[in-house]
Amino acid sequence: MPPTELPPTKDRPLIPTLRRFLPYLWPADAPIQRLRIVVAMLLVVASKVVQVYGAAYALKWAIDRMSSGDHSTAWIVMALLAGYATARFSGTLFDNLRNVIFEPVGQDATRRLASNVFNHLHRLSLRFHLERRTGAVTKVVERGTKSIDTMLYFMLFNIAPTVLELALVLNIFRRNFGWGLVGATVVMVVAYLWFTWTVTNWRAALRTRMNDLDTGAVSHAVDSLLNFETVKYFGAEEREGRRYEAAMAAYAKAAIKSENSVGWLNIGQALITNAILAGGLAFIAWGWGRGQFTAGDVSLVSTLLTQLFRPLDLLGMVYRTIRQGVLDMGAMFDLVDTPSEIVDAPDAKPLNIDRGTVRFEDVHFGYESGRDILKGIDLTVRAGQTLAVVGPSGAGKSTLARLLYRFYDLTGGRITIDDQDISHVTQASLRAAIGIVPQDTVLFNDTIGYNIAYGREGAGEEEIVRAAKGAAISGFIERQPDKYETRVGERGLKLSGGEKQRVAIARTLLKNPPILILDEATSALDSRTEAEILGTLQAIERGRTTIVIAHRLSTVVHADQIVVLDNGLVAERGTHAELLRKNGLYADMWARQAQERQEALAAE
Repeated sequence: MPPTELPPTKDRPLIPTLRRFLPYLWPADAPIQRLRIVVAMLLVVASKVVQVYGAAYALKWAIDRMSSGDHSTAWIVMALLAGYATARFSGTLFDNLRNVIFEPVGQDATRRLASNVFNHLHRLSLRFHLERRTGAVTKVVERGTKSIDTMLYFMLFNIAPTVLELALVLNIFRRNFGWGLVGATVVMVVAYLWFTWTVTNWRAALRTRMNDLDTGAVSHAVDSLLNFETVKYFGAEEREGRRYEAAMAAYAKAAIKSENSVGWLNIGQALITNAILAGGLAFIAWGWGRGQFTAGDVSLVSTLLTQLFRPLDLLGMVYRTIRQGVLDMGAMFDLVDTPSEIVDAPDAKPLNIDRGTVRFEDVHFGYESGRDILKGIDLTVRAGQTLAVVGPSGAGKSTLARLLYRFYDLTGGRITIDDQDISHVTQASLRAAIGIVPQDTVLFNDTIGYNIAYGREGAGEEEIVRAAKGAAISGFIERQPDKYETRVGERGLKLSGGEKQRVAIARTLLKNPPILILDEATSALDSRTEAEILGTLQAIERGRTTIVIAHRLSTVVHADQIVVLDNGLVAERGTHAELLRKNGLYADMWARQAQERQEALAAE
């Protein structure tokens, strides 16, 4: 089944999303973080009080003194102006101290949430990851985690201080200028909020569309680059370029619409705020003409409204950011809410390996409902023996390995290890007991040493070297300039197929599992490399319960038992010699592959 895109971004309720986010902001196990929030909020209050009362009144009183014509009080005016400058500096000082104190809180919340999401993604089933594009998933997580710090800043240090400042300004207007100016200011704020809310909701749909197209473009790009070789094989560079360009063109069109809508929002906001400023100053001028107000009151009203406008001018951007943050975090919480398909049973116990006998008992399984891949498989792999599973493509050979690892749950029957049902043991203990050398070895973009050491956490250097020798790759490593620090490239592409397989063998040796799966471990290799690696594989099989999944029959003639799967059923079983004597499906496959080998040799 091809990977699918994540569901389109949908609208999210603000309060429920924020409620899920608050535990990361106010963690129960981090009292220091809580103290930082309290101190930061006290600094917010101090900043607003100093700016509203200190700066505004100091300037008003200085202007009143200057307009009185009494030059003997020049030193008082100078002191008031110095106080005005000090108040403005204090506001900036408190704001920046607040940021310094609060920054660890935002980073800690981001760390906690990102870690939870990452761990949950690893707990999800193989089915989830096969059906999702990795680029799209990582983009959702990236946006969600980045939105945390921004949302925290705006919610705590823009919205809350703006509400406090509005309350202080209205109180000053009421005491000095009466309820008329209070009412006009409230009407302005309500109109501003309504306009911002209406236009921002309109913009949200444009922004959502833009983000969905952005996610699609990124996922296409990642998918194309991950399949770099395939693109080259089919000379499809121009095709991929056109595909990516079409995705980016759709994104650009949506982005233009989204960004142009900002202009209309800013124009409307400026009209409302400047209307109340003009009206307020006109009101003070009218009162001054009647002897009710002083010249300094013009400065007081202008200063207070201008200070109030500053956060209000940002309110549209703040609301959009919070709204977008809610969308991004909601999409990330959707990933968190995705249930794990494979979970430990409530009474699950660690797997106890005594001998290592593996049994498949009447196993039924299908990746999709109504389409069984396995239709009643009965197999027994006795401790220390090697069972080979062969058959045509699509017979269900590799599915057995995935089921033994419990990447999927059965639809019928059971699998046991030493008579313990694997669905009743912990997944961690089950997978710790099994090692695998897969058909397509994918390595981390790190060093050879790191990739071998991945077999067992905490392995020492001597153990890594010993595993490399066991996999017959130590000689190759020692010939490299950087030896075990040699980087293997994206997915190990700097190594040949045989070298990658030997790294996979080495890390499995380092893990030293009692149960081993060789899943078509040599099918992608040439005959010479296959012959070299077969000896190594057969050496590590000794003393382990081994399941060999193979297409080339020549690689399994040594097996204690060979099982032939066909159409989800066991068609034949026995040793190599026994199956040849039966002259059935296995013998036919052997003869056909022998003929292919002869033709290949003749063609050389």
